[in-house]
Amino acid sequence: QVTFFQGVAVRSLCKSSPHEHPEHGRLVYKGNLAKAVLGVRFFSYSTSIFNLFMVPYIMLKTGIGFESLLIQAAFYGLIGFFTFVTPVTLHILTKGYVIRLYYKDEKDTYTAITYNAILAEKATVFHQKDVKIPDITKMFTTFYAKTKSMLVNPTLFPNPQDYNHLMGYDKSFYFNLEEEEEAGERK
Repeated sequence: QVTFFQGVAVRSLCKSSPHEHPEHGRLVYKGNLAKAVLGVRFFSYSTSIFNLFMVPYIMLKTGIGFESLLIQAAFYGLIGFFTFVTPVTLHILTKGYVIRLYYKDEKDTYTAITYNAILAEKATVFHQKDVKIPDITKMFTTFYAKTKSMLVNPTLFPNPQDYNHLMGYDKSFYFNLEEEEEAGERK
């Protein structure tokens, strides 16, 4: 493979394209909110850690105290809410956001890259037959891979056939009229 860089021919020894991953396969999807998700979660974690260390220090140094036990409980409850509940909520809402999705043709498997609780990339490998589409549209779920919810934006797939294959829309549709009549009679 020969690439021209500022008029000079540069030979690349890499046999795969820039969208190929040796372990995961061909890149079929790249989420555009990956940096935003990482940034918001990192900011939430850092402010929570700051709260854990600074609030007791400030309380001891300034001597701020409340006479009423009810006011103290409300104050510490509010601080605790923002310290612990916000990062947990953000993790629950964004844990299924797919940063990158790879497809391996030989095995018909997908590898979804998401962020885990400590903001490291986590790879989830699943087969196309493991994909389940929820019956009711859910806010942060496009499909389930095995039992894990995944969120992708269908418009960000460069090749629409990749999305159709992922969701199983390229399979032939089989409708058995006898089964439907039996199910209707049971109701």
